[in-house]
Amino acid sequence: MAEARLYKQYKEEFVDKLIEEFEYENIMGVPKLKKIVVNVGYGDAINDAKTLDVIVENIGTITGQQPVKTKAKKSVSNFKLRDGQEIGCKVTLRGKIMFEFMDRLINLALPRTRDFQGIPNKSFDGSGNYTMGIKEHTIFPEIDIDKASKIHGMDISFVTSAETDEEAYRLLELFGMPFKK
Repeated sequence: MAEARLYKQYKEEFVDKLIEEFEYENIMGVPKLKKIVVNVGYGDAINDAKTLDVIVENIGTITGQQPVKTKAKKSVSNFKLRDGQEIGCKVTLRGKIMFEFMDRLINLALPRTRDFQGIPNKSFDGSGNYTMGIKEHTIFPEIDIDKASKIHGMDISFVTSAETDEEAYRLLELFGMPFKK
């Protein structure tokens, strides 16, 4: 089984660049991408449970992995939300699937976004992790726009082993993330 293109590039090029830039003493100190979490919270699932099944199917098609339905942790009477009610879905990607998803996101999906100016570089959490939101799931080429009945967004979190946001920013930049300048 062949390695993912981005992973091969990481091993052959990015590690040396990062060691040179941040002066790591050991190759184990070089930050790496641990996992990517794709999360969809869908409030309308309270009234229409069948829509959530369509969303789970869409996310499964986009990521290539079966998502897990997420449940509400608390009851909120104003939203008619009960504890334990299914309200969204998430999928955690690791290894080859993670790198292939990232490759498709950067090179196919993001350029298809309407009025795309780059992704914000302010969404780091202070621990070297980055989260971005996507407003429409239809930017992914796997989704047939004509068959999409409801358009939903998603949050994509990139979890890295970087200790600072600066290191994580540089790592994601090397992978090709189109940050705003």
